[in-house]
Amino acid sequence: MTPKPVILKTRGLSKNFVVKPGFLGRAAQRLHAVSEVSLEVRKGETLGIVGESGCGKSTLGRLLVGLMKPTVGEVWISGKNISALPEASLRPLRKNFQMVFQDPYASLNPKMKAGNILAEPIRNFNPATRAVLERRIKELLDRVGLPSSAATRYPHEFSGGQRQRLSIARALALDPEIIVADEAVSALDVSVQAQVLNLLSDLQKDLGLTYVFIAHDLGVVEHISDEVAVMYLGRIVEKGPVKSIFSAPAHPYTELLLRSVPQMEPGRHRRALEEAGELPSPMNLPHGCAFAGRCGRVTKECRVMRPALTEIQERHFSACYHPVA
Repeated sequence: MTPKPVILKTRGLSKNFVVKPGFLGRAAQRLHAVSEVSLEVRKGETLGIVGESGCGKSTLGRLLVGLMKPTVGEVWISGKNISALPEASLRPLRKNFQMVFQDPYASLNPKMKAGNILAEPIRNFNPATRAVLERRIKELLDRVGLPSSAATRYPHEFSGGQRQRLSIARALALDPEIIVADEAVSALDVSVQAQVLNLLSDLQKDLGLTYVFIAHDLGVVEHISDEVAVMYLGRIVEKGPVKSIFSAPAHPYTELLLRSVPQMEPGRHRRALEEAGELPSPMNLPHGCAFAGRCGRVTKECRVMRPALTEIQERHFSACYHPVA
């Protein structure tokens, strides 16, 4: 079977933030949010990105759609290096990749009605008559399961799930190929989460969309993803097909995340996290493997030299000297 073409890829992608500038010969203090991330996403598939809060997932998502410029590295979409383009050249390409944010109430203009929210990106890129706009708005609302009457309502008049549907409709307004969803269902009730996830799956089948799905909920990631990348302190420590990652994790951190999923036994998942200890500071990363201080398999080698991301099985990569058996 011929593999699908790669539509999005990154090469050595890093993003540092200066927290405290240098003064009188002292080096500036930097927060290492994303470090040397190289990924590929195939057309029509879903890459899930998972990790603890503060691991750099959201920063990576913003880098992928050009909302941030990388410190170093490249983002390639449909054969074009968007990270090297000035804003004037990047703007026409933006309609091809869109983002859905975690909090729809914060990302939707509270002073605009839903119809105007959907019409705004269309007007910006494709001038259209009022009749064409109204027809397109109705199509978008129908596609995400909202009534046409929703066009006259303000964001505060919708429920949380309906607002997220509106955010998805806005992302679809320009017929993009790629959607980056940053914790798109984490703020929703479980039953509503399932509805939105089913909507995203249906849209992918109908429109051939490519997703980068950022989440901390492993159950959600397993449900929607074709491949998974596990992030720890800004780096990818394991990546591979979803079945391989969930059935046979190779990195101790991935194993920890899976053990931390809530179980029927009260307190079991809480103990797994507590036993692992605290995250190191992203402003003062340790030498060697960043997970060494929380790992039960650590050796002297782990503390001295950072392991490279190495293929251990077909399409399954892990950055660990002593992978889980």
